[in-house]
Amino acid sequence: MAGMSRALLIVLDSVGIGGAPDAAAYGDEGADTLGHVAAACAQGRADRAGLRSGPLALPHLASLGLGLCCRASTGVMPPGLAPPGVPQSRWGVGRETSRGKDTPSGHWEITGAPAETAFGYFPDARPAFPADLVAALVREAGLPGILGDRHASGTAIVDELGAEHLRTGRPICYTSVDSVFQIAAHETAFGLERLYETCRVARRLCDPLRVGRVIARPFVGTVDTGFVRTGHRRDFAMPPPAGTLLDRLAEAGRSVVTVGKIGDIFAHRSTGTEVKPGGNDACLDAALDAFRRLPEGGLIFVNLVDFDTEYGHRRDVAGYAAALEQFDTRMPEIVGALAPGDLCVVTADHGNDPTWRGADHTREQVPILALGPSISGGALGVRPTLADIGATLATHLGVAAPLSGRPWI
Repeated sequence: MAGMSRALLIVLDSVGIGGAPDAAAYGDEGADTLGHVAAACAQGRADRAGLRSGPLALPHLASLGLGLCCRASTGVMPPGLAPPGVPQSRWGVGRETSRGKDTPSGHWEITGAPAETAFGYFPDARPAFPADLVAALVREAGLPGILGDRHASGTAIVDELGAEHLRTGRPICYTSVDSVFQIAAHETAFGLERLYETCRVARRLCDPLRVGRVIARPFVGTVDTGFVRTGHRRDFAMPPPAGTLLDRLAEAGRSVVTVGKIGDIFAHRSTGTEVKPGGNDACLDAALDAFRRLPEGGLIFVNLVDFDTEYGHRRDVAGYAAALEQFDTRMPEIVGALAPGDLCVVTADHGNDPTWRGADHTREQVPILALGPSISGGALGVRPTLADIGATLATHLGVAAPLSGRPWI
């Protein structure tokens, strides 16, 4: 019954299933995160001692129809993902309509509110940032200057400039093909709260440029020991368009728990109780614990970020495969937590093919798996917008429809 059941929304951050129709416009024609990971495993190119070996093993996800999602997207069934029988979920393909391949635009669209206009991006040039933006940041945040000012890998640029940062007190500012302004600084030498305040200034200055996110990237360490990023990352995002599924649930007074970086992605608007543990397993633990206590009509919304940050951006195929396999082992626990009338949707926000060139997201379609004790298997087809997910969850929970999308129920 509408409003008499619960929902669990799990976003496997970056687990794409093949290039979107407009992938070529992003330089991503041929990208296929899950398909290429599976192929690498089948060919023995994703073996790592003490971590994993052999073909990709996702028996639970395969039985739900994950391989069928891949085949519907690319025409190819990845090695080892064929379902052993009739799929145990509704399965399909999600296609993003928002322009871009960013985390915010993907998540906003999943909740029924596609980005209304394109985000702003910084050119792959040196310097990358407008001179007036840098001057205002230095002045208003009281900085001696900045380092970096270019496209870069976050770990690489900290390794390169960490010593100079400690010597000069200048934070390291960098960007990528995503709509992002990232600021890295030493937690103790620069100060964590000072880093956050610098990011708040940068957020305000980046608003007119429609930059999707300003991200604080704290790290620790010394020149002798090396530098390591900490778990105190914080995202300062543009607010999403009004009318998300989260907004509708808040308007209806429903219980919402957001886990992982969901609160940051939605600028902490209508995000209910926020829980932010570190790592996929800890986030899933927190989500399932909250779900067991969730009243009827409520939503748990969790992002599992390790696929993206730890393995996709670092082009670590073996690590990506191992993370997928670890999530698959948790599927029986997820299924077991669902009561009659509950709906769980497993999806993704974009791709991040670890076999692809560069170190950035890839413009891909994503899987949609909808499961629960009262749900029978069947094809959902290719959904023309990720907003169909939010529209479906709104219908299931008996709240007003979000800004966009058509439910499949």
